[in-house]
Amino acid sequence: MTRLQSADITGISARLNEYDEELLAKTGRTLRGLACYAVRLSEEDIAAGMANIRIGMVPIGWGMGVIGGFSETIRDILIHLGFQSFVSGNSNVSGLAEALEKRADIIFLSDDDHFVALNVECRRVVENAEATGKGFAAGLNLMSGGLQGQETLVIGCGPVGTSAAMTLADYGALISVYDIEPSRSRQLARALDRKQNIKIRIESDLCRALSKHRFLVEATNSADIIRAKDLSPTTYIAAPGMPLGLNPAAKKKAFARLLHDPLQTGVAIMGLAELKPILLQKG
Repeated sequence: MTRLQSADITGISARLNEYDEELLAKTGRTLRGLACYAVRLSEEDIAAGMANIRIGMVPIGWGMGVIGGFSETIRDILIHLGFQSFVSGNSNVSGLAEALEKRADIIFLSDDDHFVALNVECRRVVENAEATGKGFAAGLNLMSGGLQGQETLVIGCGPVGTSAAMTLADYGALISVYDIEPSRSRQLARALDRKQNIKIRIESDLCRALSKHRFLVEATNSADIIRAKDLSPTTYIAAPGMPLGLNPAAKKKAFARLLHDPLQTGVAIMGLAELKPILLQKG
């Protein structure tokens, strides 16, 4: 997981309603609606049970330490979606014990390497990287009007890009991948072939690949690798990568067809993915 900085998440809580409006304009869904779509729940499915689910966010101070405002931002996103949520007063193991004592149904924890949601009742773990890839692929499918049969490029074949590619395959996209490390592209190609019997194209030149694709998932941790001249007026981009891989001119050119956020989509998918088995258990 790319480590966020405090500056990356400053103001997210205050702008959640504004972000809903942006998503609604681009995808036809709010953040909660996008998360429901990604995990295949309807908003009617979750309405009754969601408000009764308690989610605890436990700050973890190991490694490089707690990111300022991170736990509170997670809490605010989850409350915005409709969950009950709190940040434990203690951190680390004491915080985990506190969350359990407060009868949390789901517990969020993050360290330098992993950001997970633990479903206490169902003994299930959802990783942020997987959830983020799934969410942005779902958003691209909605924003584009459907990716069935459309050539779609995934840039970056790490955990987020891998999750996005597998989700795009479910939507019927024709997938190409590019990674600065060719071995990662080959690894993803083998994984898709093995798990879903899907063949994908491996691109070796990013500029050439960008010129051939109108639908992009930018899942790298490199800034400014995509320029305005690399984009057509009809290029659609889902960009879970941090920092954003588009330079300022490219971001301006693609803004109406660009999905990008540092935290909101991944957190929303994590919450709804962990809610789903609870709802299924309760019938």
